[in-house]
Amino acid sequence: MFTADDFQYALENTEVLLAPKCQIATFGNTCFHFHLLTESMDQVNEIKVREGTIQAERPVLLTPEHHARILLENFGEKAQEFAEWLRTAGGSMAGALKYGFQFRRTPVQEHLLHDSIEHVGERLCADVAALQEHEPLSAVIRGVDDAWEVCLLKFTVDLVRGSAPGNLGDLRRKGLL
Repeated sequence: MFTADDFQYALENTEVLLAPKCQIATFGNTCFHFHLLTESMDQVNEIKVREGTIQAERPVLLTPEHHARILLENFGEKAQEFAEWLRTAGGSMAGALKYGFQFRRTPVQEHLLHDSIEHVGERLCADVAALQEHEPLSAVIRGVDDAWEVCLLKFTVDLVRGSAPGNLGDLRRKGLL
């Protein structure tokens, strides 16, 4: 079971190497393709690249009476623990969640590479950047191996935080606020 320190370590060591070109859609579902790099703690230059998608249902503003919450589908126990921790003690991150999302993670493909994480990250960023014209919702993230799902959720929470101003503006323009 993870502690608050474990979550904090994962959050502090999550880095977006290449961000998606688009944000979360206001009036529809959004599907992000991710590549998450983690370094093995047991082997030098052993890098896991996890690849998959996260689907975020269309944003729904919560009324002030409700608590922000995250519903997770196909995530493991550590991600569930993180969501519970975020609900109860997430501090400033919990305040950023003004949406009623259900995040769905598709099955993840895992590749093992033997190189430095810097070189793998550079090559992967170059490959994904070249495809972003056709796949603007792709991202490359660096994280922590044992808490990789927490890193993925942090990336998602940051997308929510970054998308919120535009989504609120869209809702205002449509007269929904």
